[in-house]
Amino acid sequence: MAAPSPNPALLPGPAKPSLRPIQTEATNPNPNDAYPEIKDTESPTQESSGSSLLGRAESTQKRAPGHGVRISERFDDVIPHPDEVHHRNLVLCFDGTGDQFDGDNSNIVEFFSMLKREDVTQQLVYYQAGIGTYTIPEVASSIGASYQKLLDTMIGIHLDAHIMGGYEFLMQNYKAGDKIFIFGFSRGAYTARALAGMIHKIGLLPPCNHQQVPFAYKMYTQDDEQGWQQSNAFKKTFGIDVDIEMVGVWDTVGSVGIVPRRLPFTKSNSHIRFFRHAISLDERRARFKANLWNRPTEEDHATGVKKGEMPRHKTPERRAGTMGLHHSSTMNGDTLRSGKSMSRSARDELERKYTDPDVEQPTDIEEVWFSGAHCDVGGGSVANGTRHCLARIPLRWMIRQCFILKTGILFHSTKFKEVGIDPATIYPHVLKRPPPILYTPGTLATRYAQPINFAKDYKETVKIRDPFINEEEEDLLDSLTPIYDQLRLASFWWALEMLPNRQRYQKADDSWTTKRGVNFGKGRTIPKQVELGVNVHRTVHTRMSATDLFMDGNKKLRTYVPAAKWDIEPQWVD
Repeated sequence: MAAPSPNPALLPGPAKPSLRPIQTEATNPNPNDAYPEIKDTESPTQESSGSSLLGRAESTQKRAPGHGVRISERFDDVIPHPDEVHHRNLVLCFDGTGDQFDGDNSNIVEFFSMLKREDVTQQLVYYQAGIGTYTIPEVASSIGASYQKLLDTMIGIHLDAHIMGGYEFLMQNYKAGDKIFIFGFSRGAYTARALAGMIHKIGLLPPCNHQQVPFAYKMYTQDDEQGWQQSNAFKKTFGIDVDIEMVGVWDTVGSVGIVPRRLPFTKSNSHIRFFRHAISLDERRARFKANLWNRPTEEDHATGVKKGEMPRHKTPERRAGTMGLHHSSTMNGDTLRSGKSMSRSARDELERKYTDPDVEQPTDIEEVWFSGAHCDVGGGSVANGTRHCLARIPLRWMIRQCFILKTGILFHSTKFKEVGIDPATIYPHVLKRPPPILYTPGTLATRYAQPINFAKDYKETVKIRDPFINEEEEDLLDSLTPIYDQLRLASFWWALEMLPNRQRYQKADDSWTTKRGVNFGKGRTIPKQVELGVNVHRTVHTRMSATDLFMDGNKKLRTYVPAAKWDIEPQWVD
């Protein structure tokens, strides 16, 4: 799809910025004092950010003049080195609504392009285009296919096919000892979480059981008492009990099309070891409310397939974690495709009842808020080749998380500089990031700070390829780019803003409350801030500090204020 015009309320203004680093280690023995409360999630420290590639043992290293940075001249193409990874990776990537490989690729496509794909004995990768791009083989005519795609976009009629497609890939390829990684964006993120939920509830079938898959999916969606009992029995009879090593998603939305759906174990899942979620601060559409991880109650571990009742091909058992932000999605209906209709509280109770209680390690959860609307977080808002955009920031964050968590996912390091990462900063050790560079008026990076005519000038601008310096400068320039707010760019979305909807939130005591009303373009709600805190990426602070850079619709300078509000001091993370 063609890249839309930017939000005029957030176009850069006429100021000419320069790059002013916050106090560096050369001038400040504790650099974090200059930028308080940067969350340190990484391993050994570094003198400063790398400005080029740091190689492995055979690399030649030198220091850049005037900086405490290391520069190398060689670096292995594949990192981590395959000899260091003692398992095979199965990596599944699910794209967003209407997204596929085209002229404005999402972060899913960008992420997939960096994966090692050449040796299936080390890593096997799978990509699935998004909801709204899929047609069933029986639809032969172009008119019928277009109609099917439209329905898929509106109401997710092929959601089951998307989930079962990923399930069959795992069924055919999983072997004992493999590690499973699932990534997704938008409704592809929901598909990713639903696939993990299906594996949790009914297990993974052995290879070549294709005829069983539709029946297994039907049992997965059946959420009455009989359905849960049958799922337990089916899993113990036919399934393999496996874990999901990591689920990494960009801006999971709560509904799938105009008619919302809810599937079991998409809110939390005790079979996921690591859960990472990049969330949009500036998405305002009613049908794109964030679907965050929810904290399970004590009843969540009451019954289910108990430890030792069936063989397990996985790492130590775990339970759904109690970290992160917990917020349900927007859901207006109680009827699943299974035809069973029941209250949400009853469905929640059944999900709690049939969650495995005998678990030893909680899911490691981190959900972080980023500047930008939905496609500014998951990608797809700008044309391929655009030098700087907001979506590059959460893409770098997700890649960095893969190395922080020591997943063993194999990447081509030669692709990293294209997205603004120096491989030296994440391998062989993830180095502590230096303080961020804040915007200040000056003379550098004027192409990204001046007003842009996106119908004309920007097409010429994106052809200019500035050299990669370091991730801190990439963060600065990316953080100052326009936001693509669809409520400003496509007025038809306002028709859905006028419809009543309801949204559920988990309260401090883990009970649920429902809010009803008309959204009318309101920003997202960040729930449970006092109890759990708010993780916000440090580039949001950078954007908020650019007080003379952005213009409103009347071409008056304004300060960037995120659409989602926090009432406490956030935890700034990198």
